[in-house]
Amino acid sequence: MFPLAVLGPAALFFIAGGLHFVMPGFFDRIMPPWIPNARLATYVSGAFEIAGAIGLLIPATRVAAAWGLIALLAAVLPANIHMLNEARAANASAGYIAGLWVRLPLQPLLMWWVWRVAIRR
Repeated sequence: MFPLAVLGPAALFFIAGGLHFVMPGFFDRIMPPWIPNARLATYVSGAFEIAGAIGLLIPATRVAAAWGLIALLAAVLPANIHMLNEARAANASAGYIAGLWVRLPLQPLLMWWVWRVAIRR
């Protein structure tokens, strides 16, 4: 049986993954400086997001895809922190910086959402 609940995270990750290929420069810029090849990391993370999204839709791969997406969300957290630090160093607007602060707790919330709809039954 196909649970409709997986459609939300699958769509979110499919679109987000696609954006890595449509506008890679944005994602390259938020990579921490210790990443040796930002463009490669952008493409790989985008491909994993798309693969995870598709995997959520296939019952036989749903649980593995969910765990993969949870691991990916943990792996990209340093890029989100780097993005916040760069914005603060550049004296970005208070609203933008506030948005980046709000984004940080969204990572565990997304992890929970994926776990809830795809792993916990």
